[in-house]
Amino acid sequence: MVSLAITACSARSERSAGSSPGRSQQEPALSGDGRLLAVITEKLGRPTVQLRDLASGRLLPLPQLNRHQPHSSPSLSWNGRFLALITQRGQRRFAVINDRLTGRLHHLPLPGHRVPIRLSLAPDGRQLALQVADRGQWRIELFDLSRVLEPDRAAADRQTTSRTESAP
Repeated sequence: MVSLAITACSARSERSAGSSPGRSQQEPALSGDGRLLAVITEKLGRPTVQLRDLASGRLLPLPQLNRHQPHSSPSLSWNGRFLALITQRGQRRFAVINDRLTGRLHHLPLPGHRVPIRLSLAPDGRQLALQVADRGQWRIELFDLSRVLEPDRAAADRQTTSRTESAP
């Protein structure tokens, strides 16, 4: 049964995803609705996030992130309003969330000597799971973003509809 599911899947080539030939891409993240793809690619020798509209193949601008490089671990909310990722300034790494609708860049403060390694944003943008390194130990921390970000409406509406439909 698993092999049938795998063989039924089709792969899109690098060109069909709208990328430049010969450019290395890594750490893909799809929005929940499948419209947007975030990848890490190299720009002027630095890992940089790119956000692409898959229907048109067009790169979407992320001007708030230009000064915050290198980038790693992108994660998108349901409709791509929020893009979470790890950035670096000097030797310090930061977890940030780019609100593409308002243009705001939210920095997630980490107390102590915690260093962000990887992250995952909930589809509604209200919670973030963050892998951190703290004095040689790795652990996962969950952050409630409900006081910082409004919900990504498509995901919030979908969750409300699901709960309503399953209610007795």
